[in-house]
Amino acid sequence: MTARLAIWSGGAVKAGLIPAVELYQRRAGLTIALEFQPMGPLARRLESAPLPDALILTQELMSQAQAKGLVAPDMPTEIGRVAIGVAVQESAPVPDVSTPEALRRALLAAKSIVYIDPERGTSGKQVAAVLDRLGIADQVRAKTVLGRGGSVVEPVGRGEIEFGIHQITEILNLPGVRYVGPLPDELQKETLYVGAPSATTMQADAVRAFLVFLRTPEARALFAAKGFIER
Repeated sequence: MTARLAIWSGGAVKAGLIPAVELYQRRAGLTIALEFQPMGPLARRLESAPLPDALILTQELMSQAQAKGLVAPDMPTEIGRVAIGVAVQESAPVPDVSTPEALRRALLAAKSIVYIDPERGTSGKQVAAVLDRLGIADQVRAKTVLGRGGSVVEPVGRGEIEFGIHQITEILNLPGVRYVGPLPDELQKETLYVGAPSATTMQADAVRAFLVFLRTPEARALFAAKGFIER
C-alpha cells in the first residue's frame, strides 16, 4: 500500500507547496494530502479535530501549538517567508504604493478595497494596523470588503473590486490580476511559515524526510518562483 501523509497548511504557502509536493510524491512514492485554510480557522481546528501527520503554520501559531503539545518537540523547519503586496485589475492604471503617503493616496482614491478579515487571516491584521497608522481606517471602511479566505483578491481580477491587499504568494498568477508591488518597508510585515510533525502522527520519520526535502535548493527554487522570500 502506498504511504499517505496528511498535511494542514496556511493558505499563503499553497503556491510553493503544491509544486514541491508534486515533485516529492513522484520521487518518494507516497501520497501527500494537503488541506489549506487561513490561520484563524486553522488555529481553531487544531483545538477540536484529530490532527494530521504534519502542520505548516505561522511561526507564532506553531509556538502556540508546541506549548499545547500539539506538535512533536522538533525544531520546526522553515518553509518560507511571505510579504504583503498590492493588486489591481490587469488593465487598470498602476498606482504608486512605494511610500506610506503614496499608499495612503491610492487607498483614498480607490473606489473599493479588499483584504482578508483580520479574524481569519494573517495579513488582515497587518492591513488593519496599516490603515490605522495611515489615519484612514474610518474613511475607507464603507468601501472595504473583508475576504474570508482562499483567493481573496480574485474579485480584483474580475473587475468587481478595484484595489486588493494580500500576501504576495496569493496574488501572483491569479487570472486578471496585476501585482503592483509590496507594501512600503515602513508598513510591511513578513510572515515566517514553519512545518513540524504533529504530536499524534505515526509517520514522524516520513514527515521529517519531506520537511528536509523542502529545504533543498531544488525545492527552494520552486518556492522562490512563487514569491517567497529567502533570508
